[in-house]
Amino acid sequence: MSEEEQIQEQIAQLEGIVKQKLTKEALLRLGNIKAAHQEKYVQLLVVLGQAIQSNELETVDDTQLKEILQKMAPEKKPFNMRRA
Repeated sequence: MSEEEQIQEQIAQLEGIVKQKLTKEALLRLGNIKAAHQEKYVQLLVVLGQAIQSNELETVDDTQLKEILQKMAPEKKPFNMRRA
């Protein structure tokens, strides 16, 4: 089995664990993230998987998912435009 196949298998296993713990709305949001941002989706799966396996999260609703996404997002600096 190649390295890429192993990674895909691990992602599939993680999806199975995580999707069991998500509410319907959170599942929809996760699907949208998967379609739009594949890398962020994998990162989110890892974060959720770790939290679920360490019993930090029982079930995840849409609000909790949004909070986790905000924590994952890099801090944005204010954008100031000046005229010369």
